[in-house]
Amino acid sequence: MIELDLQIASSAPAPSAEQFRRCCELALRQRSADSELTIRLVDEPEARELNRTYRHKDYATNVLSFPADVPEGPGGVPLLDIPLLGDLVICVAVVEREAAEQGKTLDAHWAHLVIHGCLHLLGYDHEEDAEAEEMEALERHLLAELGHPDPYAGEND
Repeated sequence: MIELDLQIASSAPAPSAEQFRRCCELALRQRSADSELTIRLVDEPEARELNRTYRHKDYATNVLSFPADVPEGPGGVPLLDIPLLGDLVICVAVVEREAAEQGKTLDAHWAHLVIHGCLHLLGYDHEEDAEAEEMEALERHLLAELGHPDPYAGEND
């Protein structure tokens, strides 16, 4: 079961709570435990401030992932058995702008960013080439299940 807290701090239009839930359920289905996460939709000033504070990059980015900081014991085993995964912060204006610039539908880009953020909460990353290939392959697969095209098509042309 997924408990999703959707916080809307932007007046711009965005997908429905059900659309967010569907993307989260798909991205998190590999996790057998219950999951709790927050998705906060923000405008550019808040996205920029969070990106500057936590990533030291002075611009509004599309999605920020904040995995829950659960204390670990020996072998990396969590000391607390809680379903909390973490938070996603998504900047609505950046999502809209990127979709237009990249020639993607808004639905497809929203789905991609929610899935991308959820995978980060599960520990996936794209800092190294091998990690990026694994994460992108999973994103392609999940988005195809939703009927969306490859979000990375044409990037290496």
